Amino acid sequence: MMTPSSAEIICVGTELLLGDILNSNAQFLAQQLAQLGIPHYYQTVVGDNPSRLKKVLAVACERSRLLIFTGGLGPTPDDLTIATLADFFDVPLVEHPAIVADIQQKYASRGREMTPSNRKQALLPEGAEVLPNSSGTAPGIIWQPRPGLTLLTFPGVPVEMRLMWQETAVPYLRSQGWGQAAIHSRTLRFWGIAESALAERVAPFLDMQNPTVAPYANHGEVKLRISARAESAVAAQQLIEPVEEQLRHIGGIDCYGADDESLASVVGDRLQGMQATLAIAESCTGGGLGQMITSIAGSSSYFTGGIISYANEVKMSLLDVSAEALATYGAVSSQVAQQMAVGVRSRLSTTWGLSITGIAGPAGGNEAKPVGLVHVGLAGPNGLVESFEHQFGALRGRAWIQRLSASTALDHLRRKLL
Repeated sequence: MMTPSSAEIICVGTELLLGDILNSNAQFLAQQLAQLGIPHYYQTVVGDNPSRLKKVLAVACERSRLLIFTGGLGPTPDDLTIATLADFFDVPLVEHPAIVADIQQKYASRGREMTPSNRKQALLPEGAEVLPNSSGTAPGIIWQPRPGLTLLTFPGVPVEMRLMWQETAVPYLRSQGWGQAAIHSRTLRFWGIAESALAERVAPFLDMQNPTVAPYANHGEVKLRISARAESAVAAQQLIEPVEEQLRHIGGIDCYGADDESLASVVGDRLQGMQATLAIAESCTGGGLGQMITSIAGSSSYFTGGIISYANEVKMSLLDVSAEALATYGAVSSQVAQQMAVGVRSRLSTTWGLSITGIAGPAGGNEAKPVGLVHVGLAGPNGLVESFEHQFGALRGRAWIQRLSASTALDHLRRKLL
């Protein structure tokens, strides 16, 4: 039985290097290895080139005991993974009649004939076991070419790879002594605080060994990932719970949720719990805020609708924004943002009205109102009317400004609902 050690993911395909295809396989496998408690320290992407793949192999064999390959198992000339592995370990390829028959049957079930090139997929290194592919024609292999080293190969098609992983690879790995521990993670999500500021607040936790705490940021959001290793997922979760409680306390109102929660889902849950409704008015985001809200299943119970008021005429005719406010302060102003929020709340008869107006760029800004300037308006019960000014800057572009504007608007509403 193999002594568990570290795993390495090697993804083969020039299309990955060119960026033509998103490498979702690596993400899936990394998550699966974490769930199994298998240490995983390296990932490599290499093109469809035998010599470069051999160089990757030479390094990987020295530092990892489990190598997981995706891609390069098809019938075309650039599908070279299996042949390269056999050549690297100086082992001949052997045709498996059962694989040929399986491919023929799958083609016949689709009313087609197997092409001669498909026989290539039946050639496996001598001594390798077949890793069956129930949904495609390219099987993988389970192979131990030398003591203490295991190779698993999968096709690059995500749906095929994932099914093969669950059906065969996971049971095999467990039978060989892998996956006897569990790594469980919990990700706390924050909005309205910079990564550096949050890291300073939680600095003592960043040196912990088990659980570990790691900060990272993307799309304006900051996250703290808490990961623990234990004999089971339940035991790992028990290690995480007291750390999570302390981090939530430190984060305060800036911590809005965890794991798969989003600003939209958290706001939606709060509105639903209060039996409150929401309407929105958007200018520079052009429907982006509405898309975030309606991406949540069940949002129809609290979200009435929205108005994309790009032109000033629409702001005046549908949202009752005054011509005087537009002329005096301009469309991108706190006054107009407030009137948009009040107008959409009144027109759609909701508890809350939320608005966004700004300059998403790349043109349209000036010294007084630069690209990235955004105003969020909020109108609610008891005559509440507020606005918030933000400067998101122009460096990251239009889409960045639009996304931050929509998320920040939701966060303002979240804080008010609390």
